[in-house]
Amino acid sequence: MFIQTESTPNPATLKFLPGLAVLAAGTADFPSEEAAATSPLARRIFGAGGVSGVFFGPDFVTVTKSDDADWAHIKPGILGAIMEHFQSDQPVMSGADGAVDHATHSGPDEEIVIQIKELLDTRVRPAVAQDGGDITFHGFDRGVVYLHMQGACAGCPSSTMTLKMGIENLLRHYIPEVTEVRPVAI
Repeated sequence: MFIQTESTPNPATLKFLPGLAVLAAGTADFPSEEAAATSPLARRIFGAGGVSGVFFGPDFVTVTKSDDADWAHIKPGILGAIMEHFQSDQPVMSGADGAVDHATHSGPDEEIVIQIKELLDTRVRPAVAQDGGDITFHGFDRGVVYLHMQGACAGCPSSTMTLKMGIENLLRHYIPEVTEVRPVAI
């Protein structure tokens, strides 16, 4: 098994490509070791040490290192943990699938929210996945779109620029009712 690694715009996060499907659908975010209880793979990666977050996409795993860790020291252990997991035939997720998707929204703005989610799914999420992250819809209130950033996007130095200059401009261009985009932490 050969696992490729790619850097991301977030220097604290690396993207690992095992060459196999990681999740059949959606994404899964594990911002702490405690959150990894539903995933044998995430638990194994946290066990490698120096890891502060794990995120799964369809065909990739992004790992965020703790502030005091050095990639040169922890990367071999993470590669080993991913390789051991996929050779063990254990599932990536146990029990609940843990997949994250957009929040539901109903009410007078429902048509606007449908348009927002469609643009996020077709234009934004594929581009963000290339960088090892995901962005999901969290809410819409009085022209303000609230988005949740995950994986390499969470804590990325360029995330504010991505939200304001990229996503906000895109949504405002296609949906005049959108006036602003703000990040939300869950």
